[in-house]
Amino acid sequence: MANILAVAESRGGELRKVACEAVTAARAIAGGGEVHALLLGAPGIAGKAAQLGEFGADAVIVTEHAAFALHNPEAASATIAERVKSGGYRAVVLPASAHGKDLAPRVAAKLGVGIAADVTSMRMDGDVLVAAHPVNTGKVIANIRSTANPAVVSVRPGAITPVAAPRAPRIEAGAAAGDPSAARVRCTGVTTGNTARLDLGEAPIIVTGGRGLKAAEHFRLVEDLAAAFGNAAVGATRAVTDDGWRPHSDQIGQTGRLVSPDLYVAVGVSGAIQHLAGMRTSKTIVAINKDKEAPIFKVADYGIVGDAFEVVPRLTEAVKAARAAR
Repeated sequence: MANILAVAESRGGELRKVACEAVTAARAIAGGGEVHALLLGAPGIAGKAAQLGEFGADAVIVTEHAAFALHNPEAASATIAERVKSGGYRAVVLPASAHGKDLAPRVAAKLGVGIAADVTSMRMDGDVLVAAHPVNTGKVIANIRSTANPAVVSVRPGAITPVAAPRAPRIEAGAAAGDPSAARVRCTGVTTGNTARLDLGEAPIIVTGGRGLKAAEHFRLVEDLAAAFGNAAVGATRAVTDDGWRPHSDQIGQTGRLVSPDLYVAVGVSGAIQHLAGMRTSKTIVAINKDKEAPIFKVADYGIVGDAFEVVPRLTEAVKAARAAR
């Protein structure tokens, strides 16, 4: 079995959760082959390389350059493509993050192959890579059979849970393709939101509020429930962000963030198709809505028909009590 390359994403000198997910996904299809992780970053990122061995990387190729401190799509995609060619990999796995969505098509174009984008799982059927991709706003799962060699795949953040497969990886120094500082397209800065909050793409639990909360000030119910869990992020529907109740960075849906947390709690969310497209691949969905006919209940694993202003405070107290009893 040929080896698999996973692209490990970093930010601010730290590995992102999607990096571990990409390595886990690569490990799942490697069979008897090895998993190599490619880590691009500013000088010093090599200090994070060994962490990728915890999730199954047999080797980590580290390419350090000051121009990789921020997103550098031209140089990064060229470097990834060159590594794929020189390494003879059967497939390259990238995260379908904001950065990955920029890189993956560029890499595929440089390799002259197609791409299976935003997949939620993958497996090998003989020598054919089969990847699952949600279509029709998530109502249908298409199985994409990729006979391309190498196959290029991007994995939806949160869709694959990082699995421990400890190894002591070989750490190798890799060269960048060309001069990264000479790229025509340059990222000159990054604007971050509230860094004290969990990122929606990395949170294991997301509590989302919809227009059923009636006013921006009532979002404290959602925030209190998220705080009670301790490891939850707060999301919102498009209607809510359009009304200015929450920043657009909180929007979940077809035109917002696509998420797949372990637990998704929808509070006062009706379940418009656009919203369902962004969260229906969540592993467990809990819906709270006073309208028993709300579409959200069709995708929910657990539904509570009731007034959110009565249900959510009681649920918040129950979560606090459960955590305190541990």
